[in-house]
Amino acid sequence: MTPDPLNYVDLQRYPIHETGTARDALLDRLHDDLATDGCAVLKDFIRADRMAELVAESDSVATNGHRSFNRTNAYFTQDHPTLPESHPLRRFYDRSNAFIPADNFGPSSILRALYQWPVFAPFIRDALEEENFYPYADPLADVIINMVEQGEGFPWHFDTNNYTVTLAIQNGEQGGAFEYCPWLRAADDENYEGVQAVLDGDRDPIRSLDLVPGDLQIFKGRYALHRVTPVQGNRPRYVGIFSYVAEPGMVGSPERTHQLYGRVLPIHEERAGLRVDTLID
Repeated sequence: MTPDPLNYVDLQRYPIHETGTARDALLDRLHDDLATDGCAVLKDFIRADRMAELVAESDSVATNGHRSFNRTNAYFTQDHPTLPESHPLRRFYDRSNAFIPADNFGPSSILRALYQWPVFAPFIRDALEEENFYPYADPLADVIINMVEQGEGFPWHFDTNNYTVTLAIQNGEQGGAFEYCPWLRAADDENYEGVQAVLDGDRDPIRSLDLVPGDLQIFKGRYALHRVTPVQGNRPRYVGIFSYVAEPGMVGSPERTHQLYGRVLPIHEERAGLRVDTLID
């Protein structure tokens, strides 16, 4: 049976299913937050009394996550030996975490029910004020869970997709802070100098969020360098990720898809190289 999001979302605080002044006021607040630093958080978007179900759903598919231990740069690209060693494209860091692919979340999944809820995507689109707004067409990556366990984290990186919506499901016992540098690059400007400064230890551009289970985050991660600090303790950190893009039919590159999920599908090869911007990833 398909779960009903009406039974999970705190509609008293977040009446996203009804047009009117309350929804408009909520959108005004999100517009301000996104304009300021490309990030907006809806605290306790999912009711606290339903979070145990989302944790159970995550636990049930945790063994299907693709766990990787490798070294990547912020752009998920190969090394560029002709550049100086200090260049961001040549700065590689240990990455260790797992992604549970989207094909683990079928019609009975709470996460997929939220993603496919008819009022959910229009609300996110209105929050982002994007005319061109589409579900991510990647069958491995439209609805996923990021799982981080003891000693693991996700080093500084930029997202491939333009807009990411995440749901905090379970935190680790310690660590796992989300840190980001808003607007560090633009569609026509990689700003390698600014990226290099952060990689060298400059914390001035960095914001830090301590998200709690049930929080919904809207984030423009393609232009914000961001990371998850290492988790400590026996409890895994689960974050659901709902992805949207600015062009229909977009999927991840074969290289990055294999890095994140350990496999690629024919659609990734067929649509390789179709991005409309000129960013390196």
